[in-house]
Amino acid sequence: MSALAAPVSADTAVLELRDLVAGYGDAEVLHAINMTVRERSIVTLLGPNGAGKTTVMRVVSGTLRPSSGQVRVRAADVTALSPQQRSRRGVCLIPEGRGIFRSLTVRDNLELFRPAWVRPAGLDHVTEVFPILGDRLNQTAGTLSGGEQQMLALARAFLCEPSIVLVDEVSMGLAPKLVDQIFEILVAIANQGVSVLLVEQYVSRALELADHAYVLSRGQIVLEGTTDDVRYADVASSYLA
Repeated sequence: MSALAAPVSADTAVLELRDLVAGYGDAEVLHAINMTVRERSIVTLLGPNGAGKTTVMRVVSGTLRPSSGQVRVRAADVTALSPQQRSRRGVCLIPEGRGIFRSLTVRDNLELFRPAWVRPAGLDHVTEVFPILGDRLNQTAGTLSGGEQQMLALARAFLCEPSIVLVDEVSMGLAPKLVDQIFEILVAIANQGVSVLLVEQYVSRALELADHAYVLSRGQIVLEGTTDDVRYADVASSYLA
């Protein structure tokens, strides 16, 4: 774990997946997945394309119902709850592809990101974390650079009062310097006491950032451990299995 990585403060499980089985139609994608994300930790979920990483994120966020198994948030079974109900329980998804409203202004996006059940507040906290967004509040979101759009998407995590943030391919299409900035923001999220589950294409960067890693291959967890113990070479070899 790098010096940037947020410390794990307790053994409390924020998210648990228990014997999770899920797929699409008759095609089973996930086979008895067991995972735990603990308080104030960053956990990375790695694996080759098609391994089932995004399917895990969809099941956790509630947009895909598993065929069996449980999703638990702070020990409560949320398997049958809708995405909105899970959001109320503290689950926040930052989807692949950023998930912003490109035709609306930055300000409008930020207002829409704040759920109705969250106490209204100004945008000062968000613009302190993302000063570039503060300079572009009246700009149409679709005209922002790729990095700025990703920052706008991540601002959701500072507006939803989440317990856990699910981040799917946050570095996709970004230059290395921007990836550094985005990863620093993920650390800032964790340092607020919010856990992070990160799907990431850059294996070495993810292992530097996270506290714990799971490696998924063909819908099964084939490797897991602290990122002090999980080696890049072991992860890479699992991609070729």
